[in-house]
Amino acid sequence: MRKIKLTLSLLVILTLSSSCDDFLSEIPDNRTQLDTPEKISEILVNAYPQGNYMEFAETMTDNVFDSGDLTLTTIKNSQNYNWEMQDDINRDTPSDYWDACYAAIAHANQALDAIEKLGNPASLNPQKGEALLARAYSHFMLVSLFSQRYNPATASTDLGIPYVLEPETVLLKKYNRNSVEEVYKYIKADIEQGLPLVTSDYEQPKFHFNRGAANAFASRFYAITGEWDKVIEVSNELGNTPIGELRDYQSYLDIDFETGTRKYSQESENTNLLIASTSSIYSRTFYLNRFQLTGADVDQLFGSNTNLTNQNYLYRPLSYNGQITVFVPKFVEYFKYTNANAGIGEPYDAIVLLSNDELFLNRIEAHIMTNQLSLASEEMDYFLSIRIEGYDVAFDKVTQAKVVAKYPVIDNEYTPFYSLTAVQSSYIKAIAEMRRREFIHEALRWFDIKRFALKVTHKVYNQPDNVLTKDDLRKAIQLPLHVTNTGVEKNPR
Repeated sequence: MRKIKLTLSLLVILTLSSSCDDFLSEIPDNRTQLDTPEKISEILVNAYPQGNYMEFAETMTDNVFDSGDLTLTTIKNSQNYNWEMQDDINRDTPSDYWDACYAAIAHANQALDAIEKLGNPASLNPQKGEALLARAYSHFMLVSLFSQRYNPATASTDLGIPYVLEPETVLLKKYNRNSVEEVYKYIKADIEQGLPLVTSDYEQPKFHFNRGAANAFASRFYAITGEWDKVIEVSNELGNTPIGELRDYQSYLDIDFETGTRKYSQESENTNLLIASTSSIYSRTFYLNRFQLTGADVDQLFGSNTNLTNQNYLYRPLSYNGQITVFVPKFVEYFKYTNANAGIGEPYDAIVLLSNDELFLNRIEAHIMTNQLSLASEEMDYFLSIRIEGYDVAFDKVTQAKVVAKYPVIDNEYTPFYSLTAVQSSYIKAIAEMRRREFIHEALRWFDIKRFALKVTHKVYNQPDNVLTKDDLRKAIQLPLHVTNTGVEKNPR
């Protein structure tokens, strides 16, 4: 590893595995020229964050509880659970993820700069589209984690994150934080410029922003901004009954545990659209952390009464410590030895960043918000039919009456920046609860907690409850200390 100085006066650690990584480590004006499509494609391999946000973001949600196993107490896990600033700066921390995102952005910007210097030829449109989408994705993840939720009424004054549009031309450069409004405008511009250019013509398309991944990311962005017609537009290719395109959970139950765990993030799974290999030990934490999904609380998420059919989910958490802690098997570690004789190496977890399952749930939400409730009911019915044990269309079919009865409106519970009718509020809660379970351990619940302004209560053994209020300032993770020490403004507390 080498330390290189990138945006925000950060010291960003990059694993240098190719000549294009070496390119970024050179002092400006002393670099290998990116003058061929092959070299540009090579640098884009690293335009995706190699850090993992899932552990710290998931631990902040209402999917995580206190197991009461005091022997598993760690500072890192406790700080995440209590929405405190993280001291740790290593793998699976906000600090590490911040650096990983800006490192990815630097690669994307170098590719875009090279394409521009070559005259923006049409032959490089696929690389340009990938670079734009990759740049937008990293900035989107940063603003979603380190800023308050998107709200047009306050976005012009809310603190965002620095949106970096150009490669570094000096060794040390200082940036200020853009507003949330500015960040979202830049993200939208990158998405809408990049979408028509991306292709699926890769040797390993699911490690790149292929067409499906680009559409899924766009649907996530437009769901945050409330642009429902655009969510529908980018999901039209998937359709209303995506047979064979969503995750087949029964297939995981038909094979052994180890095979099923590896299968979750494999390219062969049709639902998986964008996969990342991250420097992470997240897969180990289900055995090591006190605060996580627990056996005592698992029925709150996966009990037979937690869905519209009142039937058991196909998701089957596995136990550890005699049911003290439980988990849904999704992650497997690959240890890459750098010195086999010494037993030295780097751990990696493959994680699914974007999937057809998310795209489909976003599509249902868009149909709810455009008052296509009958269609939304049909889509929810299809989704549950492949998630529920023994689904019976005669008894389990989703209807508006079932949705309203199961998810009654609670005053001041779901409060996005846009208005909801009473019926829409029930449907939105239904789809949010479906998404919560579908992506257990994958941290998408945190994004719903923020955009719907949900309250979270964390219980702690022998201590008062810790409550994260609807508009709690702690929902914007504090910037890493090595960033604010350079003069970048902190999030208010």
